[in-house]
Amino acid sequence: MESSNQKRRFPPPWRAEKVSADCYEVRDANGFRLASVHCRDDLQQWSFGHDHLTSDEARRIAKAIARLPEFMKPRLDFCSREGGDRRWKPSRPYHVALQDWYVRENWDCINALCAYNGIPFDPTGQRINRDGHWCVYEFARQVDAMMFWDKFGGRWMRYNDFFYPDRPDDMPVMKTPPHFEKLSALVTTITSPLA
Repeated sequence: MESSNQKRRFPPPWRAEKVSADCYEVRDANGFRLASVHCRDDLQQWSFGHDHLTSDEARRIAKAIARLPEFMKPRLDFCSREGGDRRWKPSRPYHVALQDWYVRENWDCINALCAYNGIPFDPTGQRINRDGHWCVYEFARQVDAMMFWDKFGGRWMRYNDFFYPDRPDDMPVMKTPPHFEKLSALVTTITSPLA
């Protein structure tokens, strides 16, 4: 008898399709239904109708769900560090370096953005002196490291060297928390240190 806990596969590409006037479905490449997103345009004119999604909102949500495999797929240009330092761990293989002065000036903003997006802000403790003073941060998920690298103008680490991958056009970006302007007004405006 096979285990019921065996992992199921849902091969990409996933697609969002409208199956009725009030429902969008997300299906995998085999046609298996992964999600249903319901909407009701005819109720929007009434106060109780605001509890339902419009067809446009449902379509956008279904399309976002269909893009999940694209966001989660490993990007070949963004390799793990694979050693290069004794602090490297297979459980947190992706390392990004930020300039020390930039982290000190923007600590509150960086910490708030990472917390809001669920991205760990974990230093390895490694310091690199190369064209300035750099601090190294570690990540378990490639997509988290990529968003961190992109938002804060970091350096991707490969072994003991800086690596310069091209930014993909379809890369996910960090979301800004509500009232973020108040926090960023208290400290230096958060911009890429390389801008």
